[in-house]
Order: sequence, then C-alpha cells, then structure tokens
Amino acid sequence: MLGGINLTNSNKTYVLTKSQILLTVSQESPRAAELLADYGLHCISCFFSEYDTLETGAKVHGMSDTDVEDMVEEINALLEKEFKEQQK
Repeated sequence: MLGGINLTNSNKTYVLTKSQILLTVSQESPRAAELLADYGLHCISCFFSEYDTLETGAKVHGMSDTDVEDMVEEINALLEKEFKEQQK
C-alpha cells in the first residue's frame, strides 16, 4: 500500500464520494482521510465517523454544498494524480 492506494489489488485510484461513511473512508484510503484533515475535517477519529457521511460531517463543520463538492473534486484529482505518479 502506498499513499493510501493499494497498488497490488487495484489498477485504479480510490474515488471519494460525499455519501461515503467517514469511517469507511479512513479504512479504505488513509490518504483520503489525511487530505480531509487538510480541509479541517479531523472527524475521521470522531465517534460519529461510524455513522456520518462525508457530506454530513462537512456540513457540521460549516461547509456549504458547493464547498463539499469542490473538496471532493479536489481530493479525487489529487488522489488520481498521486496514483498515476506511482504507476510510472
């Protein structure tokens, strides 16, 4: 596993969605969880991460719908870029 991307079991990058449960994100892609923390969403370790979606957690922290959409797009673009760099 490199940067939260399991290169041995997957030939594609992890894709984050706003409907994912936060705990699932941290389990499936530690790198995505790190990037969420960069946006101020440290709730991966919160009790509610087991129940809340990324969208719900982001809105609790004051993010708008547009902020959530932009964040997901930016994180997915970075995950894809990192994955492609590792494939070289």
